Amino acid sequence: MTYVSPGREYTRDSRYLTDRITADGHGGFPVGPGRYRLVVSRACPWASRAVIVRRLLGLEAALPMAVAAPTHDDRSWDFSLDPGGRDPVLGIERLREAYLARDPGYRGGITVPAIVDVPTGAVVTNDFVQITIDMSREWTAFHREGAPALYPPALRPEIDAIDAAVYEDVNNGVYRAGFAGSQEAYEAAYERLFARLDLLSERLGASRYLVGDTLTEADVRLFTTLVRFDAVYHGHFKCNRSKLTEMPVLWAYARDLFQTPGFGDTVDFEHIKRHYYLVHEDINPTGVVPAGPDLSGWLEPHGRAALGGRPFGDGTPPGPPAAQERVPDGHGPLTS
Repeated sequence: MTYVSPGREYTRDSRYLTDRITADGHGGFPVGPGRYRLVVSRACPWASRAVIVRRLLGLEAALPMAVAAPTHDDRSWDFSLDPGGRDPVLGIERLREAYLARDPGYRGGITVPAIVDVPTGAVVTNDFVQITIDMSREWTAFHREGAPALYPPALRPEIDAIDAAVYEDVNNGVYRAGFAGSQEAYEAAYERLFARLDLLSERLGASRYLVGDTLTEADVRLFTTLVRFDAVYHGHFKCNRSKLTEMPVLWAYARDLFQTPGFGDTVDFEHIKRHYYLVHEDINPTGVVPAGPDLSGWLEPHGRAALGGRPFGDGTPPGPPAAQERVPDGHGPLTS
């Protein structure tokens, strides 16, 4: 599959389906337990945000989840992990079918995360930015007891500002480096990425979390890039000034989050590596998937508790993941 456009800077297609699922249903899609299905891939950092937030808030029963296979082709993500190669609820083989159920002439990106309306089989939204915000704001009636406030009103301006910078320079920055079509575009993305990581290191050197003294949406968004950094971005995307393990503050911060219930127990390193190294054929034409890196360091002490902070504020951690949602054994240090 082709992602690199020679001579050009990488630009993400941001044409998303922006319908929203709201508590009052004013847009035609009211919140309702079991009505919708969250389709994700554990390989995808944008989908991983939704997986983590859903788990932290305890929305597993209200918003069931479908996990697509880690690789896809031009026909879209598929459900080959499920018996018979079909999602057991939607009855489809490929996510493309749910997009076409919404619009038979659909020509946009077939992306995850996507929330599908089960009665119609049609995608409601794939707006990954808004999906997690709405989990916090619109699904409150179905939050678990003790759910953290990931997007508290008083901190929203600061969270939004951090999120914008992290998205531009880090979340999307690694893609601009990896899919750069010229040396100049690559070097600009590379410099911008590491300049931002240096600023984040300074910020997190004195604060356990990005905003306030508890976990917020901002931490979730940064984590999904950091957890993939050494496994794929450092080598595959040429983001190689430093490994995460060579950036002491960010490495300790990432380990702190990884060891927090709801974060590391959602991470599937095997899916992550298979996706990036097999799907991006123009970057890795041999299709060889690296055997490393060593994952044991993710469980080493991080020392971040000395900075204070309360991960869940006045709330509590989520319980263990349900058996059907556990990351397979051997796909990460928590399951090996």
